Amino acid sequence: MKRLSGKVAVVTGGAAGIGNAIAKKFVEHGATVSIWDVNEELGAKAAADLGDAVEFRAVDTSSSERVNNAMAAVNEKYGHIDILANNAGITRDVTLVKMTEEQFDQVINVNLKGVFLCGQAAAKVMVAQGSGSIISTSSVVALYGNFGQTNYVATKAGVIGMTKVWARELGRKGVRANAIAPGFIATEMVKKMPDKVLDFMRDKTPMGRLGEPEDIANAFLFLGSDEASFVNGAVLSVDGGIVL
Repeated sequence: MKRLSGKVAVVTGGAAGIGNAIAKKFVEHGATVSIWDVNEELGAKAAADLGDAVEFRAVDTSSSERVNNAMAAVNEKYGHIDILANNAGITRDVTLVKMTEEQFDQVINVNLKGVFLCGQAAAKVMVAQGSGSIISTSSVVALYGNFGQTNYVATKAGVIGMTKVWARELGRKGVRANAIAPGFIATEMVKKMPDKVLDFMRDKTPMGRLGEPEDIANAFLFLGSDEASFVNGAVLSVDGGIVL
């Protein structure tokens, strides 16, 4: 059974990694998907690979003008927007005493401001139509911190806070807001890390393995579907038990 038949989804950061897995999972379950990414080459390829149900838009999610224009264009093209997979994010890992203001601001602009802008633009459409699901990518590091990630952890903790506010504000208007907190996930970028780092990640995870992008995509599928119609304001950890 296709669990997202007839639904239109926006997936930010959908050109690669977890975002691409989300877009693929949504398409498999009947959704029409608009992939947003700053990488035009990868984004166009991802859309072409996933077929006619997918379009690509080059969107810098830290720009309110570009986000608002793209959201309006998607809504005009398809007539509704049912799911926002608020997933775009970057890292600039440096210890506190060495982190520059530029490195801090870069991560804040994409991972926090970008999530806010996309959530706000989607919420306006969804409130007007009386339904919708906003799902934002946080991280388990928001719950316990991580060495060298002051900027990244601050944004992912902020995503959880915003999600809870949105759940309160939008729930009565038919719009749900939830967050997913991935653990160590074996994206192509992560797989290129040294073996000793990968071994450390596996050893720290109670299930003894890294997660797969599809594990996160499955969680997005659930929260975007009607099966989660009474799930609002939740933070779903998909981490193999690492927060225990």
